Amino acid sequence: MLPSMSRRQFTSRASALLALAATGGCRGGLVEPTADAARLHSRTTGSGATPTVGFQPLGLSSGRDGFIYVSPSVSASTPAPLMVLLHGATGSAEQWRTGGIEAMVDGLGVVVMCPSSRDRTWDFWTTGWGADVQFIDAALAKTFERCRIDPTRIALGGFSDGASYGLSLGVFNGDLFSHLIGFSPGFLAAAGRNGAPKVYIQHGTADAVLPLSGAQGIVDLLRTRGYDVTFTEFDGGHEVSDAQQRAAATWFVPPPPLALR
Repeated sequence: MLPSMSRRQFTSRASALLALAATGGCRGGLVEPTADAARLHSRTTGSGATPTVGFQPLGLSSGRDGFIYVSPSVSASTPAPLMVLLHGATGSAEQWRTGGIEAMVDGLGVVVMCPSSRDRTWDFWTTGWGADVQFIDAALAKTFERCRIDPTRIALGGFSDGASYGLSLGVFNGDLFSHLIGFSPGFLAAAGRNGAPKVYIQHGTADAVLPLSGAQGIVDLLRTRGYDVTFTEFDGGHEVSDAQQRAAATWFVPPPPLALR
């Protein structure tokens, strides 16, 4: 389970958004970006090496790096679905490693890639699209090299700031991502669009860090623009339970039916 955000983390995150508001502004869950530098260029053809089961570092940075997780149910001969998951503010990819990621994708034959942001949170909320986009692009290229990934089943998701960033980056790159997942998002950079990924958003009704109204605004905006959005509310705060993670994963890749006896 991913933990709720502390008051100190919230203060750090709020300061970043205030800085963004001073340069571009945010309103009702919508942030208007100042430039379109969010395009990702890495692509998979479904080829690649036979994946190694378990956790392995990305190996792209000696500091803030990230990891690839290959679940035991991934087939060595069939291209696998890929989930890219982004952490919350002031965190790192380690949030996902310790947050129940194995149970999240157990039995689904999924590869998971989790990068770390270059700074305390994702670049758009402080400086605009930049180093994090480039790092995610490099991390995708590394994943496509190491694993056989199905180009028609690639999801981008995240928690908190990672959810806001993932949804924003995803609508710019919907020709790469087939699905987008937001756990407790608050804002959306909505000026660009490519493709039409399916969207899944969860949010707690008692979230005091990123209020439910922000997520509802994102959902309304995406639906107005023609996106297929699944939206679920839960009784809780700024957190993601193991059950909620599993629900999102099985929305992305439904588990195989039980064999009849």
